[in-house]
Amino acid sequence: MTAQSVSALDSQQQAARDWFESLRDRICAAFEAIEREAGSDASFDYAPWWREGDGLLAGPIEQGGAGGGVRGLMKGTVFEKVGVNVSTVGGAFSPDFAKTIHGAGEDNPGFFATGISLVAHMANPHVPAVHMNTRFLVTTKRWFGGGADLNPPIPYEEDTADFHAALKTACDAHSPEHYPRFKAWADEYFFIPHRNVHRGVGGIFYDHLEDGWDKDFAFTRAVGEAFLEIFPRLVRRRMAMPFTAEDKATQLAWRGRYAEFNLVYDRGTLFGLKTGGNIGAILMSLPPLASWE
Repeated sequence: MTAQSVSALDSQQQAARDWFESLRDRICAAFEAIEREAGSDASFDYAPWWREGDGLLAGPIEQGGAGGGVRGLMKGTVFEKVGVNVSTVGGAFSPDFAKTIHGAGEDNPGFFATGISLVAHMANPHVPAVHMNTRFLVTTKRWFGGGADLNPPIPYEEDTADFHAALKTACDAHSPEHYPRFKAWADEYFFIPHRNVHRGVGGIFYDHLEDGWDKDFAFTRAVGEAFLEIFPRLVRRRMAMPFTAEDKATQLAWRGRYAEFNLVYDRGTLFGLKTGGNIGAILMSLPPLASWE
């Protein structure tokens, strides 16, 4: 696969792209509705961007360009900072980075990637922060990856149980092996070794899913639907709770650890930086305020 070979999207690439963009629209509408309930008129600001590199022009893949995406950002009363990004890009990995990517290599550095990435940092420390990402990649292989994990500064067992139950239901409808496997993967992945702590209360994480395109695409859609169903419910449960200065300090210290993970260990951050992505979209996951001891 060469960098130029992704200049026309095939049916699988187009279907995945369309899904991620439609999920973005529905999530953003749901989050804006919560802001309205809180008496806020906050809404998402959308900023398109184009990737440059690999000898390809800046512009849509369909026109022979390197692709790009749209960064969606909202700062409101309930959502202190939430980003919902979609991107569809193609080109060639650098030789060294290609060695680390499933199905790529020095002799086959070409890639196509489309996906959605979301991080929400909440104003009220009782409302959990959250991360969700799903993606479809093409090298010499084709696979889906992604997941979702809950990151509460002040954990509540009810919220954790409901979040995991929603993801388990989505997993179980496709394979009884998915949830235990992908939960364990999330526990391993979302861990901060230098702090010896998990960054949140977990969720699911999967990558290199190659059980059949139709099956894997259906599962990835189910993950998106589960997220859209459960997270707004958790926000509404906690967003009106009173909080103290001590609660806020707990939140800011937790955010510092969240930032450490995303800058040091997160694969998505590294992928974006290594493939010439938009810096604002890549670092969207960082909290608006944080503190360190």
